[in-house]
Amino acid sequence: MIHSARFLVSSSDVDQCPKYSFAEYAFIGRSNVGKSSLINALTNNKKLAKTSGTPGKTKLINHFVINESWFLVDLPGYGYAKLPKQGRNEIKKLIHGYFEKRKQLINTFVLIDSRHKPQKIDINFINMLGVNQHAFSIVFTKIDKLSEKQRRDNLSHYQSHLLEQGWESIPPMFESSAKTGEGKEEIINYIASINSNL
Repeated sequence: MIHSARFLVSSSDVDQCPKYSFAEYAFIGRSNVGKSSLINALTNNKKLAKTSGTPGKTKLINHFVINESWFLVDLPGYGYAKLPKQGRNEIKKLIHGYFEKRKQLINTFVLIDSRHKPQKIDINFINMLGVNQHAFSIVFTKIDKLSEKQRRDNLSHYQSHLLEQGWESIPPMFESSAKTGEGKEEIINYIASINSNL
């Protein structure tokens, strides 16, 4: 259960990130995947993470303190939206620096738009996490926009794709909707179960 959530700091460089030893749970995905909306739904605060109709609005690493005991980290999207090349490279460097340096990182939630079949950019990012042995989970967003059959088909596409690429096991997967609240409890309980074992 999330009892409290507050914004702490935005960082344009990994070395500026908080020095606390709190466990960190990062959220990342392509631009316009619904990341800010999901974060706000999880924390019951519609104004916590800034939502925007403009993809790629997040260009900094945003730390939110949850229950005064762990961090929820809002990372820039790896879709980069309509940024100039220099801006895209800076964000790419920031993201990779975060994964290289943040020893507090416990799990990364990779957000994927459930309406689409496997996209190369998502698969490449997931493979990067796997190669570097970063623990991660997959959160399918906007699930309310699909029929039951579309859900099953699209999720099975991802599972098959990962197995075909040589993954020995499928990472934890969650179906979510910021609109209906579906998946919220499962994601929060998953984080709580990890925290209880730290």
